[in-house]
Amino acid sequence: MIYFDHNATTQPDERVLDAMLPYLQHLYGNPSSLYRLGRIARSAIDTAREQVACLVDAPASQVLFTSGGTEANAFAMSSFQGCRLWRSAMEHPAITENISNCVRKYQAVKALAVEASGVVSSPEATEALQHGDCVSLMLANNETGAIQPLSSWVESVKAAGGLIHTDAVQAVGKMPVSFRDLHVDLMSLSSHKIYGPKGCGALIWGADVVLKPLQRGGDQEFGLRGGTENVAAIVGFGKAAELAKLELEQRISHTLSLRIRLEQQLKSIPGLVVFAEQVPRLANTLQFGIPEMNGEMLLMQLDQKNIAVSSGSACATGSEQISPVLEAMGVEAVLAKSAIRVSLGKSNTALEVDQFVSVLKTLLAKH
Repeated sequence: MIYFDHNATTQPDERVLDAMLPYLQHLYGNPSSLYRLGRIARSAIDTAREQVACLVDAPASQVLFTSGGTEANAFAMSSFQGCRLWRSAMEHPAITENISNCVRKYQAVKALAVEASGVVSSPEATEALQHGDCVSLMLANNETGAIQPLSSWVESVKAAGGLIHTDAVQAVGKMPVSFRDLHVDLMSLSSHKIYGPKGCGALIWGADVVLKPLQRGGDQEFGLRGGTENVAAIVGFGKAAELAKLELEQRISHTLSLRIRLEQQLKSIPGLVVFAEQVPRLANTLQFGIPEMNGEMLLMQLDQKNIAVSSGSACATGSEQISPVLEAMGVEAVLAKSAIRVSLGKSNTALEVDQFVSVLKTLLAKH
């Protein structure tokens, strides 16, 4: 299979699996236990916390392990209380749905305008921030790959005495990310986007943020997330973070070369539009549309040819509505419905890119 859907999930790295296996076999102790097996498990979690912290340049004491990016986002959205909360229409459902779930905690929910280019407007182009306003803005878009102008929003939010969260799930492991340098208050991460296991993520939180438990039942994770830790998954996340840090430049260079090759070949298809083409994007991500084509149908036809791509966010697949991301960018519905997202990974090859384009052209010729 040609797998071009790495923004949806990634295959766990063999080195990650090797690191996890002992904790699924003989090192099965409960990390809260005082005997040797428990202490070994506790030490493994501590090591993983350091590895994840190192990847995003954050203090290990501010890394809270969760079941994934969605739970990390839920923690972040529940920590914003009594404020006006701003978010863009491009945010992942893990943000928008959790905001809806917490809406009674906010004074109001306000929209950040999205430009046709694929990035949110600058603070100057939006209604003035009031004192204490909070913002949630993703670092890189999961569909178009567009990198968002986070720094300008951080500056404005801090000046207004508010807090800012970034969903960095798609950015981490694909571009340099520093929690300290970004000066955000909260940052969400996910393991399975960086060749780690599913079911594990993290929330990085700053000193000025007060977190409240979403679930109770024990003192695990700083007393914020009761329940016995998933040691093997946390160890896998830590190892994946360590590898992502070590191999970041190589991965960026490799996927960018493939993306450029893909774009150059796609440009020969009449009418094809690359979304967010004019703004900085993740090296591995390309979303395009072809007028009069049905993206979901084309996706299934490619699947029959053993090629896996996406029509947008995996968490919104199957919906009859067009992508909220493309809608926010002002893309016409007929073009938005044709959207196909290719998200490349470290194991993809130039030959796979060439084969994909060849199959795509053959399918288009039949329409």
